[in-house]
Amino acid sequence: MAKAFMDRDFILNSETAKILYHNYAAKMPIIDYHCHLIPKEIWEDRRFKNITEVWLGGDHYKWRLMRANGVDEKYITGDASDKEKFFKFAETLEKCIGNPVFQWSHLELRRFFGYEGVLNSKTSEEVWNLCNAKLAEPGFTARGMMKMSNVKLVCTTDDPIDSLEYHEKIKADESFDITVIPAWRPDKVVNIEKPEFAAYVKKLGEAAGVEIACLNCVKKALKNRMDFFAAHGCSVADHGIEYAPCVPTSFEIANAVFKKAYAGEAVTAEEIAQYKTYILGFFGEEYADRGWVMQLHYGCKRNNNERMFAKLGPDTGYDCILNGAPGPQLADFLNMLDKENKLPKTIIYSLDPNDNAVIETIMGCFQDSTAVGKIQHASAWWFNDHKDGMEAQMKSLANEGVLGNFIGMLTDSRSFLSYPRHEYFRRIMCNLIAGFVENGEYPWDEELLGRIVQDISYNNAKRYFGF
Repeated sequence: MAKAFMDRDFILNSETAKILYHNYAAKMPIIDYHCHLIPKEIWEDRRFKNITEVWLGGDHYKWRLMRANGVDEKYITGDASDKEKFFKFAETLEKCIGNPVFQWSHLELRRFFGYEGVLNSKTSEEVWNLCNAKLAEPGFTARGMMKMSNVKLVCTTDDPIDSLEYHEKIKADESFDITVIPAWRPDKVVNIEKPEFAAYVKKLGEAAGVEIACLNCVKKALKNRMDFFAAHGCSVADHGIEYAPCVPTSFEIANAVFKKAYAGEAVTAEEIAQYKTYILGFFGEEYADRGWVMQLHYGCKRNNNERMFAKLGPDTGYDCILNGAPGPQLADFLNMLDKENKLPKTIIYSLDPNDNAVIETIMGCFQDSTAVGKIQHASAWWFNDHKDGMEAQMKSLANEGVLGNFIGMLTDSRSFLSYPRHEYFRRIMCNLIAGFVENGEYPWDEELLGRIVQDISYNNAKRYFGF
């Protein structure tokens, strides 16, 4: 007989899994160490006028599915009414059997709105009315939804030139007890090949109070801004890169490349790799000195549909997996920092699931006693944060490393409704660990296993980041 849809034991396929999830994982708080929430919306405690605004606005996961269902762009990012957009999503969702968005969406409907049914074209009016009524209640604001989810801390994603004014305001508000910390994301100063590079570097200099004439000036400006971020609680950096480059070069060559690009001249592929290696090496050394954690997100080919990019801009659902990221260069880049004793705690994300074992074996070369699980393979990212992807990442980590030291899940989301992704992850993690026990591959020791589950859910991240 078929199981009930998304019941209390959803994904939990054994008594062992049920014990581990319900008695240990479910009650743990959330540290969301990488997200794209907007600090201004947290400070203002934004209230969303309807479910479309909070659920479909900016969610390119959902947009991609709607496009795959033949929905006109008018009902996705266009000028259709919010109700029409929601109905088109409901029509799409009913066809998405096996897709994680189907499961996330229903977890969110249950946890936030108490809706136990199924969203589809027949129920869309009912769900639209229920959710909008809930969103009108006093507690259903940006902050309220964070509190409902037992969130303790989030790291937003912030550009070095950001004023961090809303972080200051949030911190000064004693009525709000969730910690909101900026995370340093300096991609624009790394991407020397982009046409906007020179204009951005000038803005960086202005923000830091440094006249930009050379690469040393850029480094001084970046250090000034890192000091500013550190004063606002930042201890986490994040880099979105195509791959981790390692083409070591001298300061003189990197400076010459920088001056060419800053003057608006074209730079070659070799010069780009030299500059990126140099500047990322500079960042790594700074993070090591400051005790910051470095995150490397790579393996994404962005903005593939030029026609739609021209119309909608970036982050609208037109990115894909970039396969073939050079693992040897990642190993060499980490080694370049390590041999100077300047390798910080590092979290590695690849969008290509074929990189799992590569990452694990590289990590094993650079673990040491300065931190438990110093080099981390992050939770399955973006196109991989579904059941199969999460299981594959954790199995690979278990095979090649120490699963019990894993720092667990993050939302990587712009939505205040995304926190049930942590529940989804925890259920998958508990079921996976229980499988090892059920198969006789690991002994049943409830105290020890419960502690491992709680550590992966929350404690490891708290310890690793020093929050």
